[in-house]
Amino acid sequence: MRPRLAITLGDPRGIGPEIVAATLRDGAVAADVLVVGPTGTEVPVDVSVGEWTRDGGAGVAGRLAGLAIERAVSLALAGEVHGIVTAPIDKAALFAGGYDYPGHTEMLAALTGHRTAMMLTSTGPTAGGYPLRVVLATTHVALREVPNALTSDAIAAAAGVTRDYLQRWFGVESPRIALCALNPHAGDGGRFGTEDDALLAPVARTLGLVGPLPADTVFVRAMRGAFDAVIAPYHDVGMTAIKVAAFGHGVNVTLGLPFPRTSPDHGTALDIAGRGLADPSSFRAALQLCADLARRASHPAAAAPVAVTG
Repeated sequence: MRPRLAITLGDPRGIGPEIVAATLRDGAVAADVLVVGPTGTEVPVDVSVGEWTRDGGAGVAGRLAGLAIERAVSLALAGEVHGIVTAPIDKAALFAGGYDYPGHTEMLAALTGHRTAMMLTSTGPTAGGYPLRVVLATTHVALREVPNALTSDAIAAAAGVTRDYLQRWFGVESPRIALCALNPHAGDGGRFGTEDDALLAPVARTLGLVGPLPADTVFVRAMRGAFDAVIAPYHDVGMTAIKVAAFGHGVNVTLGLPFPRTSPDHGTALDIAGRGLADPSSFRAALQLCADLARRASHPAAAAPVAVTG
C-alpha cells in the first residue's frame, strides 16, 4: 500500500514550512502527501514575512497552526488520509490563537477522544547499537506538579498503550518495558524520596514492568538492548535522554490514536527560520516512519485501533 499522509506546516514563523519543502523536494519517502492548511476561516493571512513578530502575529500564527491540525485530524478520522505528520508548533502562540492545549499530544487526544501517550523513538543507531524508545507518563507539566500528576493510573495508562502499540505498530511481540525512577538512585531506600518505593515499585510489579530503575542507567541499558521501551516519569528526564542519544533522527510518535501521527524531534527554531540553516533530517525521518506505520496499521494482521479513552 502506498499511504496518503497529511502534513501540517506548524507555526508559519518557524522552520516548519522550509523543512517540509526540503523533504518533499528530495522525494525520498514513498507516500502521497497532502499539505494541509486551515479552511473555512476568517483568520487574516495577509501578514508578510518579517511581520509575524509584531503585535498579534503570534496569535495569528497559533490560530493558523491550530486550524490546520483540526483539519488534518478530521481527514484522518474520515479515512481520507492514513496518517498525519506535524511540523513544530509554538505552544505560547497556540494558546494566543485560542487553543488551550499544552501541545500536539494533548490536542490530538481531545480531538479524537482517545487517551494518548507521547513517545520519542530513535530511527537510527544509538551508541549502544539498539533503538531507544521513551514514553512519558506525564507530559507538559511544571516540574513542581509532577509528584501530583504521577499517579498509578497515569503510569498504567502509559504502560498499557506502550505495550499495545509496540506490538501493533512496531512488531515487538513481547515488549520488555522498564520504568524509570522519579528520584536519584530510585530514592536509595527512601533517603532521597519515598515515591519510588511507595508508588512506582508496586505499579511496576502489577504491570510487569522492570523497575523503577535509576535514570542514570536505565536509558543506557535500553540502548544496549535490555528493553524495548522506557516509561519516563516526567518530560525532561525522558526527552533529554532520547535527544542526546538520537537528535536529528529521533521522531515523536503519538501512541493511542486510531491513526499514526509523527513529528520531528525539535521545535520551531524561530531564531533561524528563513535563513537556510534548518536541517530537515528529523522531519524526513518522521515522514518515513509515519508511512511505515500506516502500512503496518493497514495490514490485515493488525487489529482495528483500540480506543483507550478514560
